This record gives sequence, C-alpha cells and structure tokens, in this order.
Amino acid sequence: MPVRQLPEQVVNRIAAGEVVERPASVVKELVENAIDAGASRIDVFTDGGGRRRIGITDDGGGMTAKDLSLAVERHATSKLDDEDLLQIRTLGFRGEALPSIGSVARLSITTRHASEPHAWALSVEGGDKSEIMPAALAHGTRVEVNDLFYATPARLKFLKTDRTEAEAIREVVRRLAMARPDIAFTLAGEERAPVTWAAALPGAAGRLTRLGDILGAEFRSHAIEIHAEREGVVVAGYAAAPALTKANALGQYLFVNGRPVRDKLILGAVRAAYSDYLPRDRHPVVALFVTLDPREVDANVHPAKTEVRFRNAGLVRALIVHGLKEGLAREGRRTAANSGGSALSSFRPAFTPRPASWDWRQSPSAPTPPLPSFDGAAAPVFAERAQAAFDVGAPSADVRIETQPIGDLVDRPLGAARTQIHENYIVSQTRDGLVIVDQHAAHERIVYERLKASLAANGVQRQILLIPEIVEMDEGTVERLLARGDELASFGLAIESFGPGAVAVRETPSLLGKTNAGGLLRDLAEHMAEWDEALPLERRLMHVAATMACHGSVRAGRRLKPEEMNALLREMEETPNSGQCNHGRPTYVELKLADVEKLFGRR
Repeated sequence: MPVRQLPEQVVNRIAAGEVVERPASVVKELVENAIDAGASRIDVFTDGGGRRRIGITDDGGGMTAKDLSLAVERHATSKLDDEDLLQIRTLGFRGEALPSIGSVARLSITTRHASEPHAWALSVEGGDKSEIMPAALAHGTRVEVNDLFYATPARLKFLKTDRTEAEAIREVVRRLAMARPDIAFTLAGEERAPVTWAAALPGAAGRLTRLGDILGAEFRSHAIEIHAEREGVVVAGYAAAPALTKANALGQYLFVNGRPVRDKLILGAVRAAYSDYLPRDRHPVVALFVTLDPREVDANVHPAKTEVRFRNAGLVRALIVHGLKEGLAREGRRTAANSGGSALSSFRPAFTPRPASWDWRQSPSAPTPPLPSFDGAAAPVFAERAQAAFDVGAPSADVRIETQPIGDLVDRPLGAARTQIHENYIVSQTRDGLVIVDQHAAHERIVYERLKASLAANGVQRQILLIPEIVEMDEGTVERLLARGDELASFGLAIESFGPGAVAVRETPSLLGKTNAGGLLRDLAEHMAEWDEALPLERRLMHVAATMACHGSVRAGRRLKPEEMNALLREMEETPNSGQCNHGRPTYVELKLADVEKLFGRR
C-alpha cells in the first residue's frame, strides 16, 4: 500500500482520540480555556453524563471574530507568545482541543470581545466549520458540545454509565476549582443538584476555605498548613492529620504551577513523608501546590497534560518530604482522634439493662479498696507482681515526682496521671479537661523515635556475609543498582558487580537479620526505576525499628506505678510525633471539660 497524506478530518479524529478520551476530557479542556481567558466565574452544565450536552459559560476576555475563526483550526493558539515550549505559563498551549472536539461532536461557540460591537458565533459539526454569524452575548464566551462522539460511534461503546461519567466530570471541576480559589465555579446537570463554590479571598486562608468547601468540614478542621521553599521552588498547601485517612490515594490532590497532575514522583514523596504515621493500607489526604520557574518543568510530556517532568526532580521530592514532615512534626500531637470529637460521638446516653445473672464483683472495672495517700511508697493498686523492669527504653521514673505538687502537673499539655484502668489506659487530669492515654501505643512511639535517632547518630550497623550471595537480574537493573552503590552502602547494603547480569551482596544491614538479599535487591530496583531513590531500603529499616519498638515497649496489661505513668506522660510531651504510634493509631484522646459537661447536660 503506498504512503499517502491523511485527510484533515481523519487527522483531527486521530488527535481527538488522544485529547478527547471521555466527556470529562472535554470539560477539562474547555474549563482550562476559560481560566486562561481570565474568567472570574465559570458555569458548567452537563446532560447525560456529558454525552448529550456539555455547556461552559465564562466571563473572560472573549475573542474577536478573527480569533474565533482561527480558534477551531489545528494548532492555532493565543497562549504562546513565541515558539518557546519551556516558557508555558497557561494551562493550555497546543491548540488541539477545539478542533479535536469539533471533529467528533457538534460544537458551537459564542463569544464577545470588549472591542467588538456585538458577539460572534461559530459552529463545527463533524469537522465541518460554518460561517461566523453575529450573535447575542453580554461578555465572555459560551461553548456548547452536543452529541459527543456522534461522528465516531464506536467510541460510545467505551463510555460508562451516565452517572459514572458525570462523577468523572465532577472530579475534574473539583480539581480545577482547588487550583483557582479566586474563581467562582458552578456545576449543574440532571445527574446532580447544582453546586456552587464562591470565589475565596487570596492567600492561605482563602485556599483553605476553598479546600474545605470541596473536601468537607472534616478536612478543614484537621488540616495542617504546609510551606517549604528552596532554590526557587515553593511547596505550599494543606495536609490532613494522620488520623484522617482514606483506603486509596484518590484523596491526594497535586498541582504544579496551577495545573492538576497525577505525578508518580510527587505521590511517592507524599507516601514517604507519611511512612512513619500511617499503616500500609491507609493513604493520607493532602492538597499540595508546587510553584517553580516554568523552565524547570516540562508540561509537554502527556497528551492530556496530566503528567509533568521536572528538571531537578530530586529537589522537588526532597522539598515535599521536608515540608510534610515539618508540618506533621509541628502538629505531632494533634490528630483527628486526639481532638475528642470522634470519642464524644461514640458516647450513647442510653442505659442498657444488665443480665439478671450479672455480678459486678466479677467486672474488670470493679472498684478497688480505698487507696492510701502516697507516703513515700507506691499505692498497693499500682504494685507489680513479679514483673521485670523495662528492657528497652523504659520511662525514667523519678521518685522525686511525689514531692512535686499536682497543681504544677495539671498545667502540662498531658496533665497529671490520676489512675490506670484496664491495665492499659492512663487517665490524667489537665487544667481544662482530661486525657486518656494508651500506654502501649504511647511508649511504642517513644522507643521508635529513640531507635531512629540512634540510627541517625551511629549509622547502620552491617553484617558481613560469610559467603556472598549472588543475585541474577537483567543488565539494566544491575546498572541502576551499581550506580547507587554508594548510597546503598550508607544504609548497610554493600554490593558489587559479578559479571554481566549479576550482583554480589557482601554486606547487609544488621537490623534486617537473616534476609532474602535477592528479594531486597529486586524491590529496590523496582522502586529506583519508579522514583530514582533508595528510600525503600530506609523504610525497610524503619519497619524493623518499628517492630523492635512494638516488642520493646510497655505492654498492655502491665500495671504502672504513679511515677512511671507521669514519667511516660512527660516523655510523650518531649517526643516528636507522639500523637500516634508508628502504626497510625492515636496514642491518646483529650476530652475538654466543657464537652464532658455537655454529656451530662450541664451545658
């Protein structure tokens, strides 16, 4: 078959296959055009999940008749001042969206520029452009897309239900609304009740208001402000406290120079920053905005512009991890569970009758005999029976604490220990409420932070293998590992080349004990290919440290002396991230006196 030039309509439909994947793709392109036009208000209406109709109205700058005629031609755009694709400061720049949409649907555009005496209208159906006609419109632009994919019926088979497509459109508008809190958005359609996000004030307060409107009041009340800056790169936004999580990564909203993206590097950085706070099956909720010189990021690497490539990816990743960790450490003791709101919601002011055979004396909560005052010895209720001292990182109990007035301790953040219940929970009194502490989870975090500090101070101890382990892999994987050999050695893993397609492992981290070096190297290689970082090995060491902390901390069921309980509370106050254990569970819950009084009808 001879080579031939494809007709213009076929070329446009091929391009539409890349740009117009589904109705949500159309909404994304048109809303981005409205944002680039300087709109302060954008209204989105859909019908049939966007399949039957999509309408976008904005109050932006509009277009002249000449610009309107060119706008529906391929590769015609007003967003590039010159031919430099490294100076992109707008959301769109390729000039493919309108001709691509017009080639597969019935497209009509009505627009008015401030310099024109009236509006102009133009329609494109299946790639056929009509003449420009005068029209009525006060200002801005109105774009309507009807019968999407009518010119390519085969594409309709790949669309999902109207409700699913409508939800995808909603998600697209939500992300764009997060990126531009200064613009008012309205989203309406037969599949949903209309929702409006009013324009917010500039600055961090306005951004949090918009994020709270979209992500909900729960995110707003537990959001931690994030800000980090280095070498012209700024990372700002908000991250939810560790106790507010999701079962997937859909709650992570990432933006680069105002453009919503799904970037593996940024997602990996978020996962690394939260690695000390969350279980493996939970994901944080964050909204991060990365701002940098357009020359330092390439947005022209994906047809839908949902992926970007950084010139200095390591700097961006390190800055995100640093910013998140600094914010989480700053608010280390504040989590959604610590606030007491979730605890108060669990209370039920209803009385459940006891069985007739109930014997209160058999209850684990049965009261003990009256306690004698502390006269130099611990009260009998706190006495231990044949229990050894703490083996790893015990709270440093100080008998002098008995001479310290209780009034001084209640002013401390975690208050003064009053009692221990169910041999696992410490109840302490603060000046304006009470605190319930999970002794095992609290001490687990303390020991874990000690082990991390020890690793940072003394380095990773190595163990030399009597017989080096030979691991066979493909040559590309071997090259990636050997290129990071020095960094791996800093974590206690010494490797060297063993001919083509093989690596010899001579030393492994002692913390890992007897380990499968082959499996470890393959995991590292996979993560290096994705993130180009050696953090997975560090995470594996931290996981071992977490396991040691779990087994070496105060066990549930152990009775503590009063001075031990107070010493544990004081160490919690000095330990970073003490609001939750390294498995992501809260270590304590604080109840304000006002909330307790509400439970009993005193307020």
